[in-house]
Amino acid sequence: MKLKEIGEFGFIDRFSPSFQELLTKNLTGIGDDCAILPMNDQEDLLVTTDLLMEDVHFLRSAITPGQLGYKSVAVNLSDIASMGGTPIGTFLSIAIPPDMDVEYLDELMAGYHAISQKYQVPLLGGDTTKSVKHLAINVCVLGKIEKGKARLRSMAQAGDAICVSGPLGDSAGGLKVVLNDLAQVDDYSYLVERHHLPEPRIAEGNLLKEFGGVHAMMDISDGIASDLKHILKASGKAARVKLDQLPVSDELKRVCQSQGWKVDELASGGGEDYELLFTVAADRVEALQKAFTNQFGKSFTVIGQIEAGEPQIHWSRNGNAVEFSKGGFNHFG
Repeated sequence: MKLKEIGEFGFIDRFSPSFQELLTKNLTGIGDDCAILPMNDQEDLLVTTDLLMEDVHFLRSAITPGQLGYKSVAVNLSDIASMGGTPIGTFLSIAIPPDMDVEYLDELMAGYHAISQKYQVPLLGGDTTKSVKHLAINVCVLGKIEKGKARLRSMAQAGDAICVSGPLGDSAGGLKVVLNDLAQVDDYSYLVERHHLPEPRIAEGNLLKEFGGVHAMMDISDGIASDLKHILKASGKAARVKLDQLPVSDELKRVCQSQGWKVDELASGGGEDYELLFTVAADRVEALQKAFTNQFGKSFTVIGQIEAGEPQIHWSRNGNAVEFSKGGFNHFG
């Protein structure tokens, strides 16, 4: 059997159950956006890590070193946000090709510092080593959250509304602009910036974790077609999602129309938007929408509903069921 036959999640499923028996009380391990460890009587520690590999997660020729440093931290802070936590520190491990210019690394660390300063998250340590060819960046983030407040993938309940905190598909559209070597002007440059400079929704996550009725939550890193399935699998639920209600920016609509791209596929299967995907009791949606809009000056979008059933997504468009097989990003898959 080859790894591409089962994909990254099939690989994880092969070994993760054997590690569950090693978890002691009050530990949450593999299967959520962050691990949860007891820290003190009032708070738990959140831990997450993510690896960015050259020519897999980024093209060095297409992203500035400052943008790369910023994004390396942002994608990890997004995991903390998805649990409703507050970041408290980062660790950086980096494998560097021996012929890399020091000035490139200076700019990369300037971008790393810019987002660290923005969210007041210090760099606490890490490791450096030589790579044979490619640049590899691994960031670990520590966060904290009040005991019992973390929002897990397993918390979705039948009847919950399925919601997203912002537009979908912009990052995937930006990647297509880069890969197709299109001129980065106007709407096109907007999409590329969304791809290169994602913003972790830390404040939004903090509001959601405090609001009664908000249940499951995670960030959108692989596209909702993939990420929602993680919630369904963990919660033992099914979902109905309305393709015509997926929030899409005007910029992405215009670029898709111009290039002949399928906006549904980018919005549902495109990764790296780093918006929050969450479920909330139906009778709490209106009150939450008011609080969300008051604090952030924007609204979230209801895209479907959680229901009882086998963990799968039932798609519809304009009230009619549709066959929609587009999946999210999956390494090796």
